[in-house]
Amino acid sequence: MNKVPITSRGAQNLRDELKQLKSVDRPRMIEAIATAREHGDLKENAEYHAAREQQSFIEGRIQHIDGIISNAEIIDVAKLDTGGRIVFGATVHLSDEETGDEVTYQIVGEDEADIKQKLISVTSPIARALIGKSVGDIATVIAPGGEKEYEILDVQFI
Repeated sequence: MNKVPITSRGAQNLRDELKQLKSVDRPRMIEAIATAREHGDLKENAEYHAAREQQSFIEGRIQHIDGIISNAEIIDVAKLDTGGRIVFGATVHLSDEETGDEVTYQIVGEDEADIKQKLISVTSPIARALIGKSVGDIATVIAPGGEKEYEILDVQFI
């Protein structure tokens, strides 16, 4: 099976979530199920069914995170030396050629991408357009909304 790239920060966030799920959320759900069982008839016990559903979600999330971590190639971004070229893990400061708006993104693995936090997947159209470029280059992004051009203002590995 192919290893999936993930930043060391993304891997740590997943480990923290896994610890929370296993040491706090799972025991809390087991206790909630036991309490709901004490209320009698399980067929018509909404508390019991809700707790079982939540337990199922927690167990599924634990398995999902375990799978991600076991297939991850953890990359320490701070140790990358690419000669200024944009690669996985780079934090890139861009300027929209049309509007002049500036934005900063970090290129991360699919499992840690979150556009609200300015973390874009390495497989996204903008990341694919940026990979291999360096400061001063123009990247043409072919996205569902049409073509956009960005000037690369800065590249950091933090």
